Amino acid sequence: MPRNILLVCGILSALLYGAMIVAIRYDGYSLLSQTVSELSAIGAPTRALWMALGFVYEALAVAFGLGVWLSAGGKRALRVAGGLLLAFAMLGLLWPFASMHRREALAAGGATFSDTLHIILGAVTVLFMLAAIWVASTAFGKRFRLYSIATFLILLLFGVLTGLDSPNISANLPTPWIGLWERINIAGFLLWVAVLAIALLREPERKEKQS
Repeated sequence: MPRNILLVCGILSALLYGAMIVAIRYDGYSLLSQTVSELSAIGAPTRALWMALGFVYEALAVAFGLGVWLSAGGKRALRVAGGLLLAFAMLGLLWPFASMHRREALAAGGATFSDTLHIILGAVTVLFMLAAIWVASTAFGKRFRLYSIATFLILLLFGVLTGLDSPNISANLPTPWIGLWERINIAGFLLWVAVLAIALLREPERKEKQS
């Protein structure tokens, strides 16, 4: 039962963050042309709300990573994936110290070390996400493997599209689709987390049927 509760936390984390990236906004903010990080940027009116909900998300993500770890049994791939998901979640504790500034501040030369750390932390976080998906892809059958590979490729594609537009943020230039690209990327990962959680919750049921 405790393991199941930890796995359900994965589903809850996906639902919470999915709601955050769609529902939270401020006057003038565009879901299509602005990044998720701009909601927690220094000076953004939504920063306090995002930080509070972000802490809840990180707690749920840590619980899920632990749940995957405990569900591994003899599957080395799941144990490694659980460790990667735990590391991914723990990195989230650093985000309050790695906030970006708003576009107009960056364009005016107001960038600080936190902006540099924001870029570094974002890159490392994505690497942990991709690694967890790739490693866990071998933990179940063919359908889950193909789904994980498709998710991996989606994250690569829209990650590249987001990265290509990113330099325009600091110059306060138009980025008409960067918000969409990034949200597709995030939604792909969140959906994969929920699918993995459901697969692990159903695992004992499948084992009972096989026996």
